[in-house]
Amino acid sequence: MKISQKLNYFTRAEKLLWIVSVLCIVISFMCFDRANYMTLIASLIGATSLIYNAKGNPFGQMLMIVFSMLYGVISWRFAYYGEMITYVGMTAPMALVSLLSWIRNPYQGNHAEVRVGKVSKQEALFMLALSGAVTLVFFFILRAFGTTYLAPSTLSVTTSFIAVYLTFRRSAYFALAYAANDLVLILLWSLASLESPSYFSVVVCFMAFLVNDFYGYINWRRMHIRQRRCEQTA
Repeated sequence: MKISQKLNYFTRAEKLLWIVSVLCIVISFMCFDRANYMTLIASLIGATSLIYNAKGNPFGQMLMIVFSMLYGVISWRFAYYGEMITYVGMTAPMALVSLLSWIRNPYQGNHAEVRVGKVSKQEALFMLALSGAVTLVFFFILRAFGTTYLAPSTLSVTTSFIAVYLTFRRSAYFALAYAANDLVLILLWSLASLESPSYFSVVVCFMAFLVNDFYGYINWRRMHIRQRRCEQTA
């Protein structure tokens, strides 16, 4: 990729989205936390990961692995064992698998853009059944651990599993699944911030993630349409 192409890799809207996300995260950290720098670092890595994921760039999955491990530690500190187990034991490993899938499926040899995949109705039903089974197993595990706020923590397992599955399959709907997970996590960390206001910075982080995930879905739909048109005219 030439220097000019690198400079123009992100659109103005994408650059603005990333800058606003970073500013919101940093400002909220300075206002409500100022101590847990791991939270700040994880949030910045997560926001950067999402903007690359929105482009279908495998580098986003590399950053997601790092974010998942850091987020697992943050969750452990607040006894959100569901989040810890989900991100360390499921999201991080699946991000690695997704990374390999994205690398092996570049669009027309362009390793900075993955070929958009498609999930059939039959596979979608299989995914939902599998996510139900995974959720049931995690429910009993989380209850045994005495997880704080068991119901939303269990729901987070469901949305996270669907998100990582669709990411692996390179479906545009992975971004909507992550958006649903963002809503659950906004609720979880809002409850945590009632006990410790410093965690409100995590709430702001996932609000920024929510906006980024919606953009990710929109851009993946554009990618899918563009790729399909190019294949039809080839």
